[in-house]
Amino acid sequence: MVNKRVLMIAYHYPPMRGSSGIQRTLKFSQYLPQCGWAPVVLSAHPRAYSNPGPDQMGDIPASVPVTRAFALDTARHLSFKGRYAGFMALPDRWVSWCLGAIPAGLRLIRRHRPAVIWSTYPIASAHLVGLALKRLTGLPWVADLRDPMTDVSYPEDPLTRKVYQWIERQTVKHCTVAVCTTPGAIVTYHTRFPEIPRERFRLIENAYDEENFTEAERELAQQPPAPPAADAPLTLVHSGVIYPSERDPVPLFQALAALQQQGAISGGTLRIVLRATGHDDYLAGLIREHGIGSIVQLAPHVPYRTALTEMLSADGLLILQATNCNHQVPAKLYEYLRARRPILALTDAEGDTAATLRGAGIDTIAPLDGRDAIIAALPRFLEQVRGGNAPLASAATIAAHSRRARSEQLAQLLDLVAAAEVATPVASALTK
Repeated sequence: MVNKRVLMIAYHYPPMRGSSGIQRTLKFSQYLPQCGWAPVVLSAHPRAYSNPGPDQMGDIPASVPVTRAFALDTARHLSFKGRYAGFMALPDRWVSWCLGAIPAGLRLIRRHRPAVIWSTYPIASAHLVGLALKRLTGLPWVADLRDPMTDVSYPEDPLTRKVYQWIERQTVKHCTVAVCTTPGAIVTYHTRFPEIPRERFRLIENAYDEENFTEAERELAQQPPAPPAADAPLTLVHSGVIYPSERDPVPLFQALAALQQQGAISGGTLRIVLRATGHDDYLAGLIREHGIGSIVQLAPHVPYRTALTEMLSADGLLILQATNCNHQVPAKLYEYLRARRPILALTDAEGDTAATLRGAGIDTIAPLDGRDAIIAALPRFLEQVRGGNAPLASAATIAAHSRRARSEQLAQLLDLVAAAEVATPVASALTK
């Protein structure tokens, strides 16, 4: 008889906020009990989060035990006048979490006797904790890699990149199963580690949560916004972090400046809201430099359901994804699909983000690094929005991307891993 408990190691978990990455673990911990698995969550002490808040604490099921182990942010807690030794942030600024999480994980394993360990990116330290607990206990380990941890120029610092590469290799080598969120990420790992059995890599994409959207729609119905004036500008929203490299907005800002100069757009016809970018100071300088302050507005973090309400109310939604992230799909994309608002995706046509959109019947896509292409695409998109004929995903496509459906996939994978550990060699069971 398999003990259907899973130890879930996740730095990104409430009360952390400001990252769509939180939703993956939070929703798995909500829905796995309905699929027969009991999660035990190991996360970080809230002091490590730069922007904690109670927004989604109520979403954590009362039945799910959560341990918040000792953790510090090197940049905020261990620096002197804003400076600290580089080794203190290897592989990341939260490496101190390992000091608390590994012994805490061992205590949780002794107490709850989980059948499987599960750890999730994006911080490399989480997989260090998973690796240590796997080696110390021998339990099967599912490593939720999500996206490739490294690339040719990522992380940017060479020493950090070497440390990431070591963690990535050890994770892929020692985990029982490695989960990715896109087909391209799996192809990347097959190519990078040809000696690793191909069946070790599994696909569980990101998703949206239907319950959260239902609640946001209910709130919107109870307090509907005032109808916009006939001459009100169209509002496009980008909700979430804008990384200077992976989501470089400079070509977009250049295109907006050119279109403004041509008289094709103005603050009276278009408003672009960049919500909770995580890099407001950097972006504010770019907005001033390009003279587009009447069009582009930086907006602060809001509670998660409020952000969903904003998506539902927007005239259109923006995706920014650079070519160096072709094997990634932003988690917010699935929420955008569920919001059923027109989407303008500034991303490489050859990447997984564009493929996911085309699979949903959405072709309003232009390259993020193509100023001239954006100049051509944006007016066309705005015209489709005004005319009400921008492409939207079908109800069937949207339903296939729900968090509940993804949790069922994870539960099935955990069943396979746990049963294989009890009865047969894992690799052979997974290939049946």
